[in-house]
Amino acid sequence: MNIVISLIITFWVGFLIVKKYKPQPVLFIAGLVLMFTAVLMGFGAILPAKQSTGSVIFDAYEFIKQTMSSRAAGLGLNIMAVGGFARYMDHIGASKALVKLTIKPLLALRSPYLVLSGGWVLGMLLGLCINSASGLAMLLMVTMFPILVSLGVSRLSATAAIATTLCLDWSPSDTGTILSATTAGIDPVLYWTNYQVPIAAVVIPVVAVLHYVVQKWFDKRDNHVVQTSEIVTAETDEKLPPMIYAILPALPLALILIFSSLWIDWIKMDIIKAMFIGVSVGMIFEYVRLRDGKKVLGDIQSFFDGLGLQMANVITLIVAGETFAKGLVTIGTIDAIIASAQNSGFGAVGMILVMIGIIAVSSVVMGSGNAPFFAFAALTPTVAAKMSVAPVVMLLPMHFAASAARAISPITAVIVVASGMGGVSPFDVVKRTAIPMLGALITIIAANFFFFY
Repeated sequence: MNIVISLIITFWVGFLIVKKYKPQPVLFIAGLVLMFTAVLMGFGAILPAKQSTGSVIFDAYEFIKQTMSSRAAGLGLNIMAVGGFARYMDHIGASKALVKLTIKPLLALRSPYLVLSGGWVLGMLLGLCINSASGLAMLLMVTMFPILVSLGVSRLSATAAIATTLCLDWSPSDTGTILSATTAGIDPVLYWTNYQVPIAAVVIPVVAVLHYVVQKWFDKRDNHVVQTSEIVTAETDEKLPPMIYAILPALPLALILIFSSLWIDWIKMDIIKAMFIGVSVGMIFEYVRLRDGKKVLGDIQSFFDGLGLQMANVITLIVAGETFAKGLVTIGTIDAIIASAQNSGFGAVGMILVMIGIIAVSSVVMGSGNAPFFAFAALTPTVAAKMSVAPVVMLLPMHFAASAARAISPITAVIVVASGMGGVSPFDVVKRTAIPMLGALITIIAANFFFFY
């Protein structure tokens, strides 16, 4: 009975999110309904007796309060600092300077489709500094897209390649990476170097080759004639700050990696300090360039706005997802699924594949990688413990699968944004992203089992 109730509630959640309902209240309501139903039907208690408020209703809200308090103070502060820094870098033009500087070497390649594949790889590398998939896509649509089209690549091919940059959210400062590492009990830098980088090192060349073959084949099938023309960029140099600004978005990443166990471990550095230092250096650059202290200090508001947006959008989504997960645990659904998997002979491998499948399908249907991953990430340590595997072995492919699968959804933000700027249909774009992203998913799973299982 508990499985049936959970399926009905989960389907309702997915249906509302697909219909563009705000995911946070949907997940909160679903979690509360599952918790109250579990208590009423005798499936379980919301909080242990020692933590109970004395009221079942209050217990549910006590769980939300405790979760919000712990997430906002730890994981949340990391995510907010990253979001604020990214917004400030975009505001002062440093992100655009980084993209413009790094695409110049691509012009030395003679083949249009080699430039396309190289541009995609460049986008993946830029994703280490620019963590927003849709934000990076917008920058590349303004800078790289005109170059690709001028070299003879079709608008659909160029859009498909750009829209799939950051198909792996693999930066140490990415919100999903921070959540995944925290949930697995691993430092984000070590999680990146020891777990994410090996898989990315395999996935990136595979997808680059697939983009070269697939986009070239689609263009040929559609009778597109590859013809070079004069390169016209949508950004003028007057709108950009000096090219030295290109180092600013990469500064926190450099600090995080330099002052870690990888190199200088006697100086302590974390994500929050790195982001604040990055903003401080950016303010110095701005003052030297503008000589206007009032404007420089006023522009810092963009950093504060970024902090607030991350709290409003990401932290609340994580807490809502954990509330939904708590409901599934309380009603006994997770224990029932694990028991069924064990009895059916699936074992750990089968359970990992099931979790990856759920995340991937949810990402395509919901048009979001974060929503399903944040909803199920909290369950992973429990599932992994009962399957006798390290949580990271489940979390890592789930996280990467979520970000890869979202690029197959015509309703996800990065596809919609890139398609709109490219003047093409998002449904036509996902036809061209499907094969590279399916290749990415298969490679993620295979590499995860090969390296870590």
